[in-house]
Amino acid sequence: MRLRIQRATWPRNALILIDTPRPDCADCDGVGGFEHEYGDYDTGEYGGTDWEPCHCWTEWRIVLLPLLRLPHWLRRRAHYRAPWGPASYSDEPPF
Repeated sequence: MRLRIQRATWPRNALILIDTPRPDCADCDGVGGFEHEYGDYDTGEYGGTDWEPCHCWTEWRIVLLPLLRLPHWLRRRAHYRAPWGPASYSDEPPF
């Protein structure tokens, strides 16, 4: 079992502890599972993809620390431009 810490955003922001697949697994080559594409038998159209996990990996996760959301007034806004930002420059030498 190879554990790592990851940040999750759904259903809530949190730090989680997850298991990772074995990188030397001969069956899945370290991916952690297999994709099986399927389609409609009559028309032959693409229907979707199923995911089957490999035996070297378990898809469990444990929430270590829920993360709080920033207040609205602390969030970074895209329309705000700092006076020292890339849009303000000078042609004068620095000395």
